[in-house]
Amino acid sequence: MKKRLGLFITIWMLLFGNFALAEDARVLEIKADVAVEKFDKLVKGGKAFLQRVKGYLVFPDVYKGGFIVGGEYGEGVLRVNGKTVGYYSMASASLGLQIGAQKTSYIFAFADQFALDKFMHSDGWEAGVDGSIAVAKWGQGIDISTISFEKPIYAFVFNTKGLMANISFEGTKFTRIIPQ
Repeated sequence: MKKRLGLFITIWMLLFGNFALAEDARVLEIKADVAVEKFDKLVKGGKAFLQRVKGYLVFPDVYKGGFIVGGEYGEGVLRVNGKTVGYYSMASASLGLQIGAQKTSYIFAFADQFALDKFMHSDGWEAGVDGSIAVAKWGQGIDISTISFEKPIYAFVFNTKGLMANISFEGTKFTRIIPQ
């Protein structure tokens, strides 16, 4: 069973890792801008929060699906001081009790300069191995721009369409890409 999972993950990474054809840079930029605007509308204090962090990854369209065996893939931009400094893909594979399909948006905020530097200077960064990510939960009316940073990296899941159980970033691989 472990060999099959390993083979599946290897094939998934080959298909959707460094060798994937990235979306056009202009399209990624526009989609990222729209995602940040939606984030600000959906999350009170979202824009002010992003201005306080050291940098953030925006993945406007992440596709996730599975029936026992699952996978997830998306492309996005890394922004520091509001400017794009790189383009990345994220991919993961999973095996277990799961069913469904989903399209969602993610923002990963680096609250700590060390975490951002480690991410930027890595040659393929893996959540759970190279850095732990706190999935941020917020309620209506809570202004996230006032929270204190206790964790180095926060993940926000928003703009979800479809139905899929399970949100975990363990084993998710982030790889720098070169857009068309």
